[in-house]
Amino acid sequence: MIKSTYACHLSLCCLFLSSRILRDRSFPRISDVDWDIVHRIHLRGSFMVTRAAWNHMKNQKYGRIIMTTSVAGLHGNYGQANYSSAKLGLVGLSNTLAIEGKKYNISCNVIAPTAGSRLTQTIMPPELLDILKVEYVTPLVIWLCHETCLETGGVFEVAAGWIAKMRWQQAQGSVLKHRDQPMTAEDVRDNWKKICDFSDCTFPSSTQDSMTNIMVKVNEHKGVSPSITDTAANSTEIEMKPSQAYRGFKLLPAVYSYGHLQPILYALGVGASVGVPGDLRYLYEGKADFRCMPTFAVIPAQACIMGGNLADIPGLNFNFAQVLHGEHYLEVKKLPPTSGKLISEASVADVTDKGSWTVILINVHTQDEDKLPVSFNQFTLLIPSSGGFAGSRSLGKTKAHIKPPNRVPDASTTEKTTVDQAALYRLSGDFNPLHIDSEISSLAGFPKPILHGLCLFGFATRHVLQRYADGDGSKLKAIKVRFSKPVIPGQTLTTDMWKEGHRVIFQMKVENGDVVLSGGYVDLVPDKKPLAVSLPEKAPALRSKDVLEELQHRVRDNGADLVRKVCAIFQFNISGPGHAVEQWTIDLKSGTGEVYRGVPEKGKADAIISLSEENFVDLAMRKIDPRKAFFSGKMKVKGNLVLMQKIESLLVDNAKL
Repeated sequence: MIKSTYACHLSLCCLFLSSRILRDRSFPRISDVDWDIVHRIHLRGSFMVTRAAWNHMKNQKYGRIIMTTSVAGLHGNYGQANYSSAKLGLVGLSNTLAIEGKKYNISCNVIAPTAGSRLTQTIMPPELLDILKVEYVTPLVIWLCHETCLETGGVFEVAAGWIAKMRWQQAQGSVLKHRDQPMTAEDVRDNWKKICDFSDCTFPSSTQDSMTNIMVKVNEHKGVSPSITDTAANSTEIEMKPSQAYRGFKLLPAVYSYGHLQPILYALGVGASVGVPGDLRYLYEGKADFRCMPTFAVIPAQACIMGGNLADIPGLNFNFAQVLHGEHYLEVKKLPPTSGKLISEASVADVTDKGSWTVILINVHTQDEDKLPVSFNQFTLLIPSSGGFAGSRSLGKTKAHIKPPNRVPDASTTEKTTVDQAALYRLSGDFNPLHIDSEISSLAGFPKPILHGLCLFGFATRHVLQRYADGDGSKLKAIKVRFSKPVIPGQTLTTDMWKEGHRVIFQMKVENGDVVLSGGYVDLVPDKKPLAVSLPEKAPALRSKDVLEELQHRVRDNGADLVRKVCAIFQFNISGPGHAVEQWTIDLKSGTGEVYRGVPEKGKADAIISLSEENFVDLAMRKIDPRKAFFSGKMKVKGNLVLMQKIESLLVDNAKL
């Protein structure tokens, strides 16, 4: 069956490339002519024939190529420097063609036969020629050419009816570089035994495998824990299923617990500054309107896929060290709380074959402790050199990116990052050493550590909100972006923006004009429609006003006594619906005391207390304890913390509703 099928193959389906010409000389006696003619026949000849057939195979989505190397190419042989170098060159050529041809169903393998031929019949005895018949090589060639054979990138020795696959071995090796110390030849000498120890070897099958092994060893030497972008799977072989087989697969939920410091660290990591109007609300827990930046919602969501959780998806067997973050979409349901616990659940939306890439779409839904939705994140993850598994080519479930309009930007914001920007942003949870360790970044091909893509994501969001929403994060509805090129910390970012109704289209570039974020847009929360009445509707009165007005009456009647007991000035910042803040002063430090709206008119507040309308009323009704409210983050106190002990009795005893 296999032979008959092979006999029917078209000549463009299979190429069996074998050529024999020898110009054996010891190395110093090889002439330029002898060197060139051997390389032209063996290496260039194979290149020319394969190139002529390649596009035909590519167009018909099928091809089988077998190169013929030699044991001299694999192991070397005296007097054959020209021949052995050309023959080993064929192995390198075949390895690359196997990679490039995989997505077109073109396989390429190499055989290293030992067989009798016209070149050897005069130097081999008849008994040996009989053992090394060509007929013992032919079946391997037939099988490697067959349409059901999926082998590609292999090297096989074959002789006298014996066949064996060859592979490269890599010793465990030794990391000799130490921080702040030069690497010397003496280090190599002293570790030579370990460098050459194959007792626990690995078998890299690609440049990605080899590079991953190096990075893992360097990380282990430095005591760095692997993460999503530096954890290697055991194999780079793709054993992909149809795309629909992955859709809906759920990853393990992630619980993210945090206090108010994490949102502040995040805000600093994406460039927020006390020198920027409106940014203090993201940096100071004592502000009455202290809140999280909306893009902080990416932090609990990324916990679902950090630490190698993608490896739990059955059938996705490739090197996770190559995972790149290609695009990101965030939809904000409500601003994350400034402290608490968020639960994120992730699932696979799609797995798509993009030719030389595999694209994985991960949807993450995040909710708070009351199971109320906080955000929706969509991670578009790319794995290079892994496509060609005949999967779906369309990614129908992704949020599309948008090209900017063909006109001058409506607005632009330029901001310089600091050289410590990545070092600061990583404190929010992405500890990949690629962003801080120059040794690791150089192994990955970058001259210096690069900035996190989601850090740029936060910068761009800030720029849009500052320009079109007075920096108010509650106005952000959604943002989509594509990560185009890396950024080195210290570079200057420019965000160009085009306003289209409630949508702001943007792109970000650096000093040399390279676009680093493309296809981006921000959807803003639409302004409320005006009410269909001639006069604006009066805002509902706050219940806290009732509490404070009652306290006013008590102070008028018994203020001197309260001054003797309390002897302090309190400023209350009470936030109501829509983050509107009312400020009240309770002055019980001198005279008969007084209570009035606004900040202290005489002297300075001994304690500034910030809390919500609801919590203020609950405090007055003794539903919450002031100390517990403080430690849980429901109440912020600036100044004399001891005065918290007097707050409860002051309100409960003198401001009853």
